[in-house]
Amino acid sequence: MIDNPRSPRVRAAAKLAKKNQRAETGLFLLEGPQAVAEALQYRPELIVEIFATQAALDRYVGIGRAAADAGCRVEQVTDAVLETIADTVTPQGVVAVCRQFPLSLDELLSRRPRLVAVLEEVRDPGNAGTIIRVADAAGADAVILSGTSVDVFNPKVVRATTGSLFHVPVVVGVALEPTLQKLREAGSRILAADISGDDLLAVRSDGHLDGPTAWLFGNEARGLTREQLDLADRAVIVPIYGKAESLNLATAAAVCLYESAFAQRA
Repeated sequence: MIDNPRSPRVRAAAKLAKKNQRAETGLFLLEGPQAVAEALQYRPELIVEIFATQAALDRYVGIGRAAADAGCRVEQVTDAVLETIADTVTPQGVVAVCRQFPLSLDELLSRRPRLVAVLEEVRDPGNAGTIIRVADAAGADAVILSGTSVDVFNPKVVRATTGSLFHVPVVVGVALEPTLQKLREAGSRILAADISGDDLLAVRSDGHLDGPTAWLFGNEARGLTREQLDLADRAVIVPIYGKAESLNLATAAAVCLYESAFAQRA
């Protein structure tokens, strides 16, 4: 058992909450029993080590068994050590250190994606993580985050995905204009979610959701600039029929991605 919160391994893991440490090491923190269970099931080769309290191992017995089956190391730690490593205020007793695993844009395009979410300047970790979760649920082929968007391996983003990070490929650190151009050349229609756009129902009626599609979502506060909108084939607005002032980004993205998923499957 590790019982010293100042031990080198504990301090090294705790430092992964910082972006520069994640960039330097190529590692990231995965927190919570659900997320760790998803990693063990779908991408166990990415797990470097797992830290868990005895209480957590007793409560989530499946994690210990899955880790043993996958050959992953589980280090028992005290509550104080777990709290030092974890990013949350009230951790659930299980944290893993994992290798980062972004997909390259070229590799994604070689898979001929039919539905992709592109995030440009999306800064809120909760929004980014939720969109990854929604993209996974809608059967999207990938989520692309531009170089100015939040780090996908930020602990808050990882938690918000609730394990979907291990299901749907992510592409990071790319520039928007050449990325959209490559997607278009690969056969995708570029649709930008924006309040200046055409009604989503009209776009669906026109048959513009049936084929391969890349949805472009912009910054939470500013949306997309005129220059960014000009990179798309069409701008689309999610209509509001009630009195709500607006939809938040993740909710609007969920509507757009599911509309495409419905159309493509119809």
